[in-house]
Amino acid sequence: MEGIADLPLHEGHVPLWLLKLMRKLAKAIVEIFILEYGPDKLVERLANPLWFQAFNNVIGMDWDSSGSTTVTLAILKSILSNGEFGVLVLGGKGSKAKSVPEEVELAAEKLGLTTKISEYLKKASKLVAKVDSSLIQDGYSLYIHSLIVSEKSKWAIIQQGMNVNIRMARRYHWLSDVLESFVREPHTGILSLRKEEAALNLVDKTAEGARKTVVDLAKENPSTIINLYREAVNALKRQTTLYPKASIIHVDPIKRKIYYSPITSVNSLAEKIAKIRDVSPGNLEELLLIKGVGASTIRALSLVSDLIFNEPPSYRDPANYIYDPFKYTFAVGGKDGVPFPVNRRVMEETIATLENIVKEAKIGPKEKRRALDRLKAFRVGLNV
Repeated sequence: MEGIADLPLHEGHVPLWLLKLMRKLAKAIVEIFILEYGPDKLVERLANPLWFQAFNNVIGMDWDSSGSTTVTLAILKSILSNGEFGVLVLGGKGSKAKSVPEEVELAAEKLGLTTKISEYLKKASKLVAKVDSSLIQDGYSLYIHSLIVSEKSKWAIIQQGMNVNIRMARRYHWLSDVLESFVREPHTGILSLRKEEAALNLVDKTAEGARKTVVDLAKENPSTIINLYREAVNALKRQTTLYPKASIIHVDPIKRKIYYSPITSVNSLAEKIAKIRDVSPGNLEELLLIKGVGASTIRALSLVSDLIFNEPPSYRDPANYIYDPFKYTFAVGGKDGVPFPVNRRVMEETIATLENIVKEAKIGPKEKRRALDRLKAFRVGLNV
């Protein structure tokens, strides 16, 4: 299950002593998991927002913190960095998110990926970031972008955005295996703690007409688009011309103003449309990959599609609440003392047990089987 998770924004840092324990525990779990299931399965599990949350809870991260994404991905990136396990984590928070293209080149060398696969991964990384920031405009600004890839080129992408007004973060999960389209419901399962009242959603299955219209509009003469855009903005303000188009008459200005705010400037839109016309994109994916095309351009074109051509995007927040994964924090506690302070003794015993299992698993077939059987008991608690 891939999708979206919401988390409250937290400040502060993980204590060094706890970070060391978390790293050791995470490495032990990852080692034994890959021994039994392989690198591809780890990629698949991390693409599942429920399993990801369970994993970060078990290693001792906060039960509901936005920082859980940053810390967990950083730990995974560190313990998997040499490529010996057949899977790597690229990118990260802030400026590290933009380093994915360069890191893909290094990952290709370590994992033996072809040039063709490397170029595809770079494209997928950029496209996923554009989709979650432009086709889904739900009030969350992306600040984390991590690509997880295996030696067999299976990939997952985990992104996180923040809404500073409500102090919440939202996590987006993608998985290559189940991805039929980058622009049509790419998140097959979505987890969230709250629904947003205002969201412009162009990946919804009901927005097929809007997706096509947006691409067609983008290839029109810039002056034509600007005139249509002005007409749409006037309609939004109920300042229509003497001969308004039929689809404008029943506009709900209050509702739509929320979805299309802030209104894109005419001059800015004109510049973007001129660039788009030079490229002449054949589909929405190609449109998104054009440099400079972002949320404001898509919002403006969606407004024209909605009010002038009666092809609206969906206004449904793509997130929905499915399940509470936070019960896994009761394994060892959390750094903020929720639901209780970290029990260092229990955590160290857990680490020792898992590390012994890994050692035994490397001795021989009988010992390996015994170690994996022990892991199964532990795995029940992780629901993996």
